[in-house]
Amino acid sequence: MTQTRTFLLFAWLMVAALLWMEWNKEQAPRPAAAVPQATTQAAVPTVAGGIPAASVPGGAAASAASAMAAVAAAPTLTLKNDVLALQLDGRSITGAQLLKYPQTRAAGSLPVVLFDADPARYFVARSHWTAAAGGELAFRPEAAGRAAVLADGANAVSLVFVANSAEGLQVRRTYTLARGSYALKVRDELANAGATPWSGQVARQLLRNPPPAKGGFTNPEAFSLSGAAWWSPEEKYEKRKYPDFVDDGPLDQQVTGGWIALSQHYFLAAWVPPKDQPELYSLGVQGAVHSIGAHGEKVELAPGQRYTSDATLWVGPKLADQLEAVAPGLELALDYGMFTPLSKPIHWLLTQLHKLTANWGWAIVLLVVLIKLALYPLSAAQYKSMAKMRKFQPRIEQLKERYGDDKQKFQMAMLELYKKEKINPAGGCLPILIQMPVFLALYYVLLEAVELRQAPWIAGWVNDLTAQDPFFILPILNAGIMFLTQKMTPMVGMDPMQKKMMQMMPLVMGVMFAFFPAGLVLYWVTNGALGMLQQWWNTKRYAAEAPAKA
Repeated sequence: MTQTRTFLLFAWLMVAALLWMEWNKEQAPRPAAAVPQATTQAAVPTVAGGIPAASVPGGAAASAASAMAAVAAAPTLTLKNDVLALQLDGRSITGAQLLKYPQTRAAGSLPVVLFDADPARYFVARSHWTAAAGGELAFRPEAAGRAAVLADGANAVSLVFVANSAEGLQVRRTYTLARGSYALKVRDELANAGATPWSGQVARQLLRNPPPAKGGFTNPEAFSLSGAAWWSPEEKYEKRKYPDFVDDGPLDQQVTGGWIALSQHYFLAAWVPPKDQPELYSLGVQGAVHSIGAHGEKVELAPGQRYTSDATLWVGPKLADQLEAVAPGLELALDYGMFTPLSKPIHWLLTQLHKLTANWGWAIVLLVVLIKLALYPLSAAQYKSMAKMRKFQPRIEQLKERYGDDKQKFQMAMLELYKKEKINPAGGCLPILIQMPVFLALYYVLLEAVELRQAPWIAGWVNDLTAQDPFFILPILNAGIMFLTQKMTPMVGMDPMQKKMMQMMPLVMGVMFAFFPAGLVLYWVTNGALGMLQQWWNTKRYAAEAPAKA
């Protein structure tokens, strides 16, 4: 009875947790979707050296509307490698197409667009220099031509912009994309060719008109971070959703060796400033545009002096191994929440299994097998206890008839029988309690891992593990396995109400799982099928033991 109650509690808690998470999302305020309008500016943050932050939307002197107008007016060039196509105007990256990630599985589908200068979908990255005396440097292409495309056999492709100030400052900016890389290298080479000292600072920002929030506890996108994230060696990984940009207070954090990012489901844009230079991190909201920025410290150049600043802009999918190589802690943008300590190794193991199978569906199946093997000693004890309880079920029914409505005497007699026959009714609780965090950690891996996006399992049936099973075969199998497992589970001493609730669970879970991504349901089906076989084998094994006489 204890095992059955534990299972029932676990199942209903799972349903309740999902409903609670969905309710929380529905109660959260939604960011405005209107085209940004100029608003009153907040106080301008100051960095080390006393220079005000560069004029940027959301924490600067210029409005989001003026920034968008500047982007629209500037001529753009294309920088393209084999995985990424960018549109740049020198100061801003205004377009980004992820060439290896189509929007849908349909033939001829356009690639995912991350950056976009359209006001309704506004999402850009900016990097610009501002003199202490005021005035933002304007860039122009160094050479003629509208595009720089990675050549066959080449390892990298570059695009160069230049800027000159009236005081004699010369800036040469080089954008470089390596083959197969989503990490855009940005090098600024400054030279003071004037007769007087020059001082100023660089600001790097990500600005976005947030997309409409999506709800639904069966929608993977609803559980992914949509907002800002940043990392520092001292505070480590921090994040803030778009609706909380203002409500959670300002961000004025001095950081050396960190990064800033705007995140969404599967994809990420992140600035990684020079690791040895202090930066002031800030958040801002102008109209509908939300921004996160890293403002560099003051740079002072005497006549003839030079200065170089290197930064990296990640524009692409959340690929943990590649993100980890770009900057410390950047792999944490693959956000598993509180389950990160478990989810990271599970994701790694799933990746290794995919290398063996070349199929993410079969990798999920093998992962479940390995988890089952690891937990076999605990689950074997559980099934042994359940088999013994099933064997003694007739004796317990006799006790129930003997004591009638006297539940206290019945419970005492049943516990005495358990003690005499060395049955541990709580033996099945520990495996379930251990598996609960494993299940939830794997759940988040399957929701967050971009590798599973649009990944097929069996052609003609499950063509996308992140979408619903189109034929509902997996949810039906799951309900059937739960029903058969329930029939094999002893319900000794259970009252009629509990029995009715247990009988409803296969139907309830079957309907709920019909709306989950197929990869998640595949996991539950595999786990349930292996558990049912294990329970059947142990029931058969221990059935040979004759029950002790009363």
